[in-house]
Amino acid sequence: MADTNIPYSLNSKKVAEATWKLLEERGVHTEEIAELVMVLQKKYYPDLSMEECIENVEAVLSKREVQNAVLTGIQLDILAEQGKLLSPLQELLANDESLYGVDEILAFSIVNVYGSIGFTNYGYIDKLKPGVLERLNDKSEGIVNTFLDDIVGAIAAAASSRIAHRKQEDHEIE
Repeated sequence: MADTNIPYSLNSKKVAEATWKLLEERGVHTEEIAELVMVLQKKYYPDLSMEECIENVEAVLSKREVQNAVLTGIQLDILAEQGKLLSPLQELLANDESLYGVDEILAFSIVNVYGSIGFTNYGYIDKLKPGVLERLNDKSEGIVNTFLDDIVGAIAAAASSRIAHRKQEDHEIE
């Protein structure tokens, strides 16, 4: 019998593993997100390496708040894909309704982890939709990525913000 005096706590390693597994199952790889980071930051940091971008994407994905958003968004996409949501939410998500903004709100919870600069990065990458974002927005195969495309863009925006903050710190130290 569980001790009711001990607060609930899910093992962080299990949450992280579930996050990585769901991203992989949905066909999203760290390198693809890192490519978005490169798109966002290469102009400002010409010497930026892909390894640095990957490192920052992984750092963003190591945050529990980010993992919670990823797990929530992907689960909702899967349920919509399976037709298991109640109407009208089912239709809103299945069609990625333009007036439905909760997917962006969830993405903002990721962007907020690294400060307000992330909003600009997110808005830009969400409008441009390069690389993996273009694929995730393709609705021709019946795959629902209403939340995932925004989540991936937000992870890239947060990783870009993280780089900008770190580069500023490095510049100030010199």
